Amino acid sequence: MPRSVLIVEDDPRFRALIASAVHSAPDLHLAGIAHDLPEGLRLLEQTRPEVLLVDIGLPSGSGIELIQRAAQQDPECASIVVTVFADEEPVLKCIKAGATGYLLKDARDVDIVRQIRLLNDGGSPISPSIARRLLKHVAASEALPGGAASSEAEVPEARVRLSGKEHVVLTLSAKGYNYEEIATLLNLSRHTVETHVKRIYRKLQVHSKTEAVYEARKMGLVRD
Repeated sequence: MPRSVLIVEDDPRFRALIASAVHSAPDLHLAGIAHDLPEGLRLLEQTRPEVLLVDIGLPSGSGIELIQRAAQQDPECASIVVTVFADEEPVLKCIKAGATGYLLKDARDVDIVRQIRLLNDGGSPISPSIARRLLKHVAASEALPGGAASSEAEVPEARVRLSGKEHVVLTLSAKGYNYEEIATLLNLSRHTVETHVKRIYRKLQVHSKTEAVYEARKMGLVRD
């Protein structure tokens, strides 16, 4: 069955552009189009889409409220932000609210259909500049108490000791990024990322990503 998509966007030109793209895709179904927050909330409840494309700078409120409502209504609904806001604060607010992707409108070619299809492969559609900001934030938030974060410094824990790079890989994995995305964010090859993951599994004595994330959270190695 085609994947249903709800669009909430106040810019009529851009709204028509992405609506046309979604409507033309055989594997997608345009569930509805809204131009402000109240209409978006109404259509979200009525259509219960599988994908929410939303701008956060709506004239009648913030699209973040829609992202939160979508996550509460259906945890399987994927919210993708499409906006002009590239600052760290709105990006982090959207991710904490439950956004799966974050795309900038100023990209020369926003292939929205291709970005939605990334979701089927477990990916998170995200503009490269936003990915760099997130990586810097992760590195800063995971800094060691004694000073700045180091990609090669050891991160102590009661049972295991992960290198700084392993810690960042584990943190990104827990946030839902796949191997390809982690490799891009850290400027590594996929093979190197897989090597780090194997070392993490061995140190945590687990055999899957789910087990690794569970054990890491239980031991306080990563935060929710």
